[in-house]
Amino acid sequence: MNLRGKQKRFLRSKAHHLQPIFQIGKGGINEQMLVQVNEALEKRELIKISLLQNTDELTDEAALTIANVTKATVVQTIGHVIVLFKPSSKEKYQHLSKEVRDI
Repeated sequence: MNLRGKQKRFLRSKAHHLQPIFQIGKGGINEQMLVQVNEALEKRELIKISLLQNTDELTDEAALTIANVTKATVVQTIGHVIVLFKPSSKEKYQHLSKEVRDI
């Protein structure tokens, strides 16, 4: 999903109060983590992922890798934090995606 500037700004404001629910450490990105990220995106639509200091991953590369595999959109990378958005396929979880569509 391609997001316009106003939509990204709206999602950034919603993500500001979220805590990162995944951390990428020295193990890097693995298949099991990507499955869990995809499941979390399905239920929450907007998540934060933080990169720990001991990781070898670069923030931008990690964001692109995760976004490509999960088919999510990178809303923002700031410091060692990645914000991802993916509209849920299940209607009962589509809270943010309905608001984003109306913007």
